[in-house]
Amino acid sequence: MSDPQLRSAIEAILIAAETPLATVTIAGAVQAPIASVQQEIENLIEELAHHDNGNGRGYEIREVGGGWRVYVNQRHDWGLQKLLSSEGPSKLSQAALETLAIIAYKQPISRGQISQIRGVSVDSAIKTLQSRGLIEHRDTDPDTGAILFETTNYAMELLAINSLSELPKISPMLPDAESIND
Repeated sequence: MSDPQLRSAIEAILIAAETPLATVTIAGAVQAPIASVQQEIENLIEELAHHDNGNGRGYEIREVGGGWRVYVNQRHDWGLQKLLSSEGPSKLSQAALETLAIIAYKQPISRGQISQIRGVSVDSAIKTLQSRGLIEHRDTDPDTGAILFETTNYAMELLAINSLSELPKISPMLPDAESIND
């Protein structure tokens, strides 16, 4: 595969990806042998990121969570916010509400931890909450590299609270963790 073809393929893969992709994953997607092209792919991704991020584009390529992903350029968040607000408010699904509650009470928390609590995949709910500006990436877990989520100030504004300490108790009838005997 020629350099321009490989560059276009990598760009298309990154645009379509819902999660950060490792170089190895990208090499597999373009059906290239890892050993011979890994460095070339890394160089192309870094070149794409540097070129796209520095040219005033509406998106940027970032290395996060052990991989690469396309994000809306922060300089253009205002346009996305206008679009989303003009679509009119719509209700959150039960899954999104449950996911938001888990994040609010347990933040910072990873997607895997949320899935474990809910017992189902939370990818769609996470995407919905992020697109509405209710949650954001806070950090990455130093042990696992997982992205950690937290609620945004906008979410607290919609919940009409100033801090998370104002959230109602989960269950006043349950004993505190310290008072449970092993």
